[in-house]
Amino acid sequence: MQVKKWLVAGAVAACAAVAAVVVLGTGASAAPQSTFVLLDGSRQTTQDLRGKVALVNFWATSCTTCVAEMPEIVATYDKFKDRGFETLAVAMSYDPPSYVVNFTETRKLPFKVAIDNTGEVARAWGDVKLTPSTFIVNKRGEIVKSFVGAPDFAELHKLIERLLAEA
Repeated sequence: MQVKKWLVAGAVAACAAVAAVVVLGTGASAAPQSTFVLLDGSRQTTQDLRGKVALVNFWATSCTTCVAEMPEIVATYDKFKDRGFETLAVAMSYDPPSYVVNFTETRKLPFKVAIDNTGEVARAWGDVKLTPSTFIVNKRGEIVKSFVGAPDFAELHKLIERLLAEA
């Protein structure tokens, strides 16, 4: 019984330490090393994003919030793309590839779109299950902010401006 108390106390202390880092620290953590399979069959890795500010958006064609926020994501990409900003939309494994291709073509998405056929990428990025889930990655390859649901795009733009200005 005494061992259980120590284990519980240790687990509570570990959780408190993690919470303190998230609240008090920068909150930045290295983006997972992932390979994204793009619609054209080419591949892009997390390493390819180094030196750029990136928005990585996990989405699905069946997600109404995802569909509703997509014009804002396009506008964000258009606003910052010439300044070293990259956008990567990652369709969830349960999304039929033909739906993703159709959505991408009919909406003329101007950025890279990947399909996570196996769910491996979503697992690597924190076991993403809820869409939309969006991650902002700085030039050093660190996740500096994440959102579940549609972000406040005015605040997001301020963050991107700040990150683009960093050396």
